[in-house]
Amino acid sequence: MSVPIRFPRLRVLWSFARPHRGALALGLALALAGSAAGLATPLATKWVLDSLGASASLSGPVILMLSLLVVGSAVWLTQWILLGSLGERVVLAAREAMVRRFFRATVPAVTGRQSGELVTRVTSDTVLLREAATSSVIGLINGAVMLVGTLAMMAVLDLVLLATTVASVIVIAILFGVLMPKIAVAKEKAQAHIGALGGVLEGALRAVRTVKASRAEERQAELIMADAREAARHSIAAVRREAVAWSTAWTGIQLAIILILGIGAWRVADGDLAVSALIAFLLYAFGLLDPITSLSQNVTALQNGIAAAARIREIEALPVEDDSAVSDAGTGSPSAPVLELRGVTAAYGPDAEPAVRGVDLVVPRTGHTAIVGPSGAGKTTLFSLILRFLEPQEGTLLVDGVPYRELTHADIRARLAYVEQETPVVPGTIRDNLLFSHPEATQDDLDRVLRAVRLDTLADGLEQGLDTPLSATSVSGGQRQRIAMARAVLADPEVLLLDEATAQVDGLTEAALHEVIRAQATRGAVVTIAHRLSTVVDADTIIVLEDGRVRARGTHTELLATDELYRELVASLRIPDEDAVLTG
Repeated sequence: MSVPIRFPRLRVLWSFARPHRGALALGLALALAGSAAGLATPLATKWVLDSLGASASLSGPVILMLSLLVVGSAVWLTQWILLGSLGERVVLAAREAMVRRFFRATVPAVTGRQSGELVTRVTSDTVLLREAATSSVIGLINGAVMLVGTLAMMAVLDLVLLATTVASVIVIAILFGVLMPKIAVAKEKAQAHIGALGGVLEGALRAVRTVKASRAEERQAELIMADAREAARHSIAAVRREAVAWSTAWTGIQLAIILILGIGAWRVADGDLAVSALIAFLLYAFGLLDPITSLSQNVTALQNGIAAAARIREIEALPVEDDSAVSDAGTGSPSAPVLELRGVTAAYGPDAEPAVRGVDLVVPRTGHTAIVGPSGAGKTTLFSLILRFLEPQEGTLLVDGVPYRELTHADIRARLAYVEQETPVVPGTIRDNLLFSHPEATQDDLDRVLRAVRLDTLADGLEQGLDTPLSATSVSGGQRQRIAMARAVLADPEVLLLDEATAQVDGLTEAALHEVIRAQATRGAVVTIAHRLSTVVDADTIIVLEDGRVRARGTHTELLATDELYRELVASLRIPDEDAVLTG
């Protein structure tokens, strides 16, 4: 990749390190101090040898070497702790920013990406960022200083031997200049496939029952392993190039040392070089691999970190819910409908066909409103609009007579409770899930709603009671659905939104839940996406959707008499027991 492209990406990486530039400057100063101590050690060794040759006192050079040892150890220890702690703070800040962005983002922005891939950004990419944003930059500068300093010290000792060393360094530098970009590209591709692997694997594990029931274990595993193999292929390519680079570098340094030893011995024999100077020069030559290693490793880490920083910053492009409106939740009119849609048109993208068109809908403050229609009619879209997961392209939504645009998302959702048909498990215990929407509820409140949804004996069958971690295996699908209903009713919302809350329960439990719905409808509004006839019959008002438009509205009896589509829907929703109820 060309340099002009790299610079903007380097600025992206620097944006993570900029808030900690003071600590980075201190870390760099410590690194340079440690390097200075290291560079002085061979000269101190030369002083010891010269003192031996001249029968002079060794106390001075020995004290100097011990001082360099103590100072160098203290400096490197301090720098290690400083940069290690700084790296963790950078990672924490990046993770916090991403996690908060995920939950502030719009629902379509988050659901439009694989959740496993987003998790990889928070876990894997931040680890790559840690080294690049802290120690890699310092390591690059320090490695360059060490390399230049080592060559400068060599120049002080002997220019002929320096020329031999520089020739070797040039060859190694050319090699790394050719191989390092290819290594970085290979590692970036490997990381991209790891992200894709995480996304597919996470989705497959959530659907493991479907995978097994479809006898698709091998096919699904093969699909995931395709990304794993690609990641391995690119990683192996990077390893091979690194092996070539390092083997050549090591061989080049060793050849340089052999040449230095041979030429140095010849110059010592001619009296052009002192033995102590040759030994000091050899010490610098032996140490030359350290700055070269540091430079190459930190370049690789920096390139990986730059790619990770770019992926992390992509999260900032996720559109967020706009809460710029001034919260004015107390100005609603008690005489206005609790919810109203006026001429609402909405789509899931600027170029997508509208999912609903010109919808007018009034939800009274009390009562049960059911929404029916064939698949794709726009039922779920209406709920997304009401919950403000989706913004309308045209028209207005109002709550208590106040337009949505004048309220924050929190103002609107404080009046609503929502039960999804799939009833996803919120991480935590059963108690955590019950209190999720209303954490201030008392134990008496919990007991009341659990009795209402026929879960009052749930805790008795669990060793940890309501403090049992909730998972797909700790309770049944019907129990999860009732827990979700209890959570929603516990909040005592103005509007209860139900995406067929009785879909996974038995007949007796369904009757109990309908009693809960009827009771809620006497003190607030209940809006249901109806998939079962019992729900339709219980509704005070039924809205029939077709192709994103309101086709008809009325009671069950009225619609049976006036709307053909509704009669067809009722026929498809009907089950034998319900026929008996209707005719009995």
